[in-house]
Amino acid sequence: MTTIEPPAASDGPKAMSRFERFLTLWVALCIVAGVGLGHLFPTVFQAIGSAEVAKVNLPVAVLIWLMIIPMLMKVDFGAMRQVGQHWRGIGVTLFVNWAVKPFSMAALGAFFIGYLFRPYLPAGEINSYIAGLIILAAAPCTAMVFVWSNLTRGEPNFTLSQVAVNDAIMVVAFAPIVGLLLGLSAITVPWETLLLSVGLYILVPVVIAQLLRGALLRRGGEAALQRTLAAIGPVSLTALLATLVLLFGFQGEQIISQPLIIAMLAVPILIQVYFNSALAYLLNRFTGEAHCVAGPSALIGASNFFELAVAAAISLFGFSSGAALATVVGVLIEVPVMLTVVAIVNRSKGWYERGGAVRRVAAARPSEAVLDRKPERFAKEDGEVAT
Repeated sequence: MTTIEPPAASDGPKAMSRFERFLTLWVALCIVAGVGLGHLFPTVFQAIGSAEVAKVNLPVAVLIWLMIIPMLMKVDFGAMRQVGQHWRGIGVTLFVNWAVKPFSMAALGAFFIGYLFRPYLPAGEINSYIAGLIILAAAPCTAMVFVWSNLTRGEPNFTLSQVAVNDAIMVVAFAPIVGLLLGLSAITVPWETLLLSVGLYILVPVVIAQLLRGALLRRGGEAALQRTLAAIGPVSLTALLATLVLLFGFQGEQIISQPLIIAMLAVPILIQVYFNSALAYLLNRFTGEAHCVAGPSALIGASNFFELAVAAAISLFGFSSGAALATVVGVLIEVPVMLTVVAIVNRSKGWYERGGAVRRVAAARPSEAVLDRKPERFAKEDGEVAT
């Protein structure tokens, strides 16, 4: 069986790198840098924005591939063979990811952005903000979920299989769901650009990532793959931050004139994270799933593939659009918000395991009762997250 996230167990793998731990700080610095550079060098940013071929911005396309491909190299689609081992958790997570999260975000966006905060937002950007929130919620997280799973002492085989299934579904479901919800929100759907975005930022990166992954495994095995992932990991995050600098260079005037826009966009994102994580966690408890599966399920159900969301929003609506800004707010709050969910999951473990369904399933299938022990390859340093 192939696993993908942690390095050798003897090394005591870190749950989160320093770069990842302070992602919110780096994003905040990108806001400052982007706004400042956009004000000082407007012609440079205009030149970058005009570097397009077939409505695809070439500098952004390169940065997005550098963001996404290293993350997709972590995904082992062979793990889908293990889906049946954790069918309750898989079913709950798929239900939340695809039947609840995009639609609940569309409803939250319509209420908060389209109604409650409407008088305080630029009238011409209302629909664009809502579109960005929909795009953000339509792509379930691919990479950071391995970190969240590790922090909750999650069952690694479940996390692997769940991510593989989600990514396979995303290839075919992302465009229809985004198109449907944009249409229901009375937002014009640029189908040609949407399908092009799916091809460029999902299909092609998946193929390239899996070819590279397979080549590394054939050449040097799991050790070679992990060494490569460790080496290129900073490249992915650096590309994300460079993209954000460009985006905020275009958004600078709007942010300076109305700084509360970011706070207003954060409200529906925060609500949907806590709502969807709580829903997944409670449904897993109701079905009797083990806590080591329920924790990752709740976090996968709530987190977003923000790199893809940023890419799709820029492709569909442009650098200076409200949609692009809305997806970046998701990046800004992702780490601190998800860490609070991790803490809640860990601290509620005793309450979770007192659930009647959980105890009945554990008694009926003793093997499930031991799934919650700390997996050797996902072992974490004691004291990193409250338990």
